[in-house]
Amino acid sequence: MNKATEEVTDADFDLVMNVNIKSVYLSTNVIVPYFVEKQIAGNFVQIASTAGIRPRPRLTWYNASKAAVINATKSMAVEYAPHQIRLNSVSPVVGSTGMTHLFIGKPDTPENRKAFESLVPLGRGSTPADVANACCYLASDEAAFITGVNLEVDGGRCI
Repeated sequence: MNKATEEVTDADFDLVMNVNIKSVYLSTNVIVPYFVEKQIAGNFVQIASTAGIRPRPRLTWYNASKAAVINATKSMAVEYAPHQIRLNSVSPVVGSTGMTHLFIGKPDTPENRKAFESLVPLGRGSTPADVANACCYLASDEAAFITGVNLEVDGGRCI
């Protein structure tokens, strides 16, 4: 929700929290107990955002929800590592998604994304392939000793 904090409605707040953090809560509450009970090693990759690390104005509750994803992921990584369950998160910089218009506060067009992309040292937003590649790595055997990490897929934005 790209709007002044005092303009955010209960419905706006609920939407951003339900999409970004309640989804993590619900999915892990169902799957983690099953993995623990069956003694199954597991791997979760949550989608966070650079907004959870480097907040922007007019996105207070979005920033907070993505910071919560990062913190919850790290907390569960510590809690469930003894069960061989790994939890990591990926933090992409702005790209084009079905909710980008809510983030930038305007229609999602290349022109409107330019203001955000100009702040990315590599000069562009993230693509679905960028995010998918990071997720695939964290879910792979090559990352078998990685847990509790938030991987920034941001073209240098958080530096």
